[in-house]
Amino acid sequence: MKIIVFGAAGRTGKQFVQQALDMGYIVTAFVRTPSKLGIIHENLKVVQGDALNQESVVKAISSHDAVISCLGGQGLGPTTELEEMTANIVAGMKQHNVERVLYVASAGIYKEISGIVGWLAQRFLKNVLADHRHAVNLLEQSELAWTIARPMGLIDKPVTGQYRITQEGVPKRGRQIARADVAHFLLYALSKQEYIKESIGLAY
Repeated sequence: MKIIVFGAAGRTGKQFVQQALDMGYIVTAFVRTPSKLGIIHENLKVVQGDALNQESVVKAISSHDAVISCLGGQGLGPTTELEEMTANIVAGMKQHNVERVLYVASAGIYKEISGIVGWLAQRFLKNVLADHRHAVNLLEQSELAWTIARPMGLIDKPVTGQYRITQEGVPKRGRQIARADVAHFLLYALSKQEYIKESIGLAY
């Protein structure tokens, strides 16, 4: 299977790329700055580009079997970047008849986190969450085979493969999950063809 990863040079993106390569997948990393990726592998192709440029995105998606988005927002101010980048990805997938897409959003996009943690998320991350929500809307309204990952607080720890998932809300009393385990979930969902057209909360 050939996978293209947008946001591959980010901390979650790198984890996904490395784990996918370790599993034998052929991976294309679509990145603004190739030097930030720091991974060399015979099955890895690096494409330099800006996901805000539709022409570049559409061209890059050609000949792939699945798309992974680990794109993140830039800062905490009002923005539509994630929505615009996702629109470009959807356009490219439709043009090249690619159906499978997995998108890393964030817990809180549906205002599903209760208590003080949820209040703080909406207070300080409201613009990022809104942009992710608009991007997710595009996927949910498409005819693509999408999976949304909604991790709680991301941390940098080794992969464990031991985490909780829920289709409704977020795992009870869950607060964190390692980026490596988010990548693990994406690869599991991709390889098993599970959680299609589902939005999944992730936490320990």
